[in-house]
Amino acid sequence: MGLIELKHNLILGSQSPRRKELLSMLDLQYEIRIPDIDEVYPIETPKKDIAEFIANLKLSHLLNTALPEDLIVCSDTVVLINDEILEKPKNKQGAKHMLRQLSGKTHEVLTSVALGTKDRRISFTDTTFVSFNILTDSEIEYYIDNYSPYDKAGSYGVQDWIGMVAIKSITGSFYTVMGLPIHLVYQELKNWH
Repeated sequence: MGLIELKHNLILGSQSPRRKELLSMLDLQYEIRIPDIDEVYPIETPKKDIAEFIANLKLSHLLNTALPEDLIVCSDTVVLINDEILEKPKNKQGAKHMLRQLSGKTHEVLTSVALGTKDRRISFTDTTFVSFNILTDSEIEYYIDNYSPYDKAGSYGVQDWIGMVAIKSITGSFYTVMGLPIHLVYQELKNWH
């Protein structure tokens, strides 16, 4: 049992192994519920608001069947470079294209969290800037062939091989890039009444 004593049943609305790992590190008991939704947003949504829109969409879906004592945490991550959103790649070509875009440049990773009960909800976004070294085509091929870029925004995992060899600097939270700004989630859970 961790330091926080919640009066609610904590639910993580995600199937992401990284988010499960991060929430588990808070030493809290929780269960998983996966929102079965299409992650679509209105075309006019500002790019910096997309992750928060999707996180709130997931939360709304799960709150439809939640019990009054359930406290649900949902999250979404987007990678933004040159005013373009890099979502999860659909295939190897898409992953290569994204990694080439990130090579030698700095991009933003925006991870949003929506949490709430039937009575109350909040959402917020944390932004981290990530600078990549220049990647060779063979490094990109190696990563795609040996790791799993297809379930990750921007085609990479900060905790994977590519994060170790390509990331030159991070300004902001490593965990935000990993998929959950756990330092902010902890503060919200600590103060939730």
